[in-house]
Amino acid sequence: MFDLTGRTALVTGCSRGLGLAMAAALASAGADIVGVSATLAAEGSEAERRVRATGRSFEGHAVDFADRDAVLRFARTVTEGDRAIDILIDNAGTIERHPAEEHPLDAWDRLVQVNLSNQFALTQAVAPGMLARGWGRVVFTASMLSFQGGRNVSGYTATKSAIAGLTKSLSNEWSGRGVTVNAIAPGYFRTDNTQALQDDPDRAAGILGRIPAGRWGEPDDLAGAVVFLASDAAAYVTGVTLPVDGGWLAS
Repeated sequence: MFDLTGRTALVTGCSRGLGLAMAAALASAGADIVGVSATLAAEGSEAERRVRATGRSFEGHAVDFADRDAVLRFARTVTEGDRAIDILIDNAGTIERHPAEEHPLDAWDRLVQVNLSNQFALTQAVAPGMLARGWGRVVFTASMLSFQGGRNVSGYTATKSAIAGLTKSLSNEWSGRGVTVNAIAPGYFRTDNTQALQDDPDRAAGILGRIPAGRWGEPDDLAGAVVFLASDAAAYVTGVTLPVDGGWLAS
């Protein structure tokens, strides 16, 4: 039920951190990978190395998700001809940390473009092929801040809350046609996005003290969740934002 052999997964934001781990996990389950990141090298990337080590194929693309035209050009490239994208992992994202009263509006606009609007644009372009075939998996990367407010991250929180809502809306439209739509909400993981928190002794200690699992998450902790949601095992799971947080929300 968890075997992804014969499937092709498109993973955005795959050059490092959570996206890299999810691409490697899907490849380990049998999927070929189309990888995307703003800085991804066409050849020789860590993502390519990890995917090819599993025996699966890898195709890399550099796409800036702040650029709508670039995203749409890429979408046309990966959906043309007989290519089938079976699994879409909408993971590309960025974060800005500012007190709300000082949050630059241009930074707000970029967050919305990268984290929300162009996630939808790519999904809208890829979904018709899934719907025509009657099978597909869309998995967004949400956040703990899809449930909570956070501090000094008003723009990021707004986009990640919207991703949770978009997940439900698309699920309502597409699940009856064979395409499930879910999201993963990572807790506090050791990634570039949380480096400022890790480097702040008081914040880091406060965060760790609230995680029942007693540790920060590591990117590979997402492997089981993403393979599950991408597989036939989750055929009746849709519209869900699944926390992978070491128990944070329960504490």
